[in-house]
Amino acid sequence: MLSSLLANNTENITMVQLLICTVSSIILGVFVASIHMYRNVYSKNFIVTLAILPVLVQSVIMLVNGNLGTGMAVLGAFSLIRFRSVAGGSREITSIFWSMGIGLATGMGYIAYIAVFSVITGVTLILLQLTNFGKQSKVSNRLIKIVIPEDLDYPNLFDDLFEEYTHEATLDRVKTTNMGSLYELCYSVMLKDQTLEKDLLDKIRIRNGNLTVTSAKMATNREEL
Repeated sequence: MLSSLLANNTENITMVQLLICTVSSIILGVFVASIHMYRNVYSKNFIVTLAILPVLVQSVIMLVNGNLGTGMAVLGAFSLIRFRSVAGGSREITSIFWSMGIGLATGMGYIAYIAVFSVITGVTLILLQLTNFGKQSKVSNRLIKIVIPEDLDYPNLFDDLFEEYTHEATLDRVKTTNMGSLYELCYSVMLKDQTLEKDLLDKIRIRNGNLTVTSAKMATNREEL
């Protein structure tokens, strides 16, 4: 059932076989493009490319037809196109690889094989998109800078708040500002739930006399320490 359509005729491909492979490539290419459009940001040019790519790859594979030298030349051409193209996201790369795989399979006559493979892959991608699989956790690493008056004793000043809203909180730096009348405390924290960040900042502002409180991503601000 999953054997090659061209198994018994690798040198002389008939028009019927060519049409079956080409139509299969077009249908499966449109299928890949449709799956990619589901809950993804895309451009029309990219979608058209996904739909037509299997036919192009199929035509090249049929021309190679087992010739090692020609196959190496085709491999070089694909490499040239790859390095001259702009790198996309992981989902774009997956769809391109999928489309090329369809072209390779149809070019070798494995119509049933690639059809079954594509249906399974498409259904799996949709199911993964519909579920929470791979969804980013609400846990967030933040860098919080708190300005306090000089008369406040900062050790353990916010420990109860950090215990309530964070998994971990570390005081990384203390410095004086405004001619020594203020202290700036810099904490590295891991929030339990980033949706509650505002609640934490509001309670800190109550405790520090409504002075400046800054919260930023850890990665972009570590160098400022």
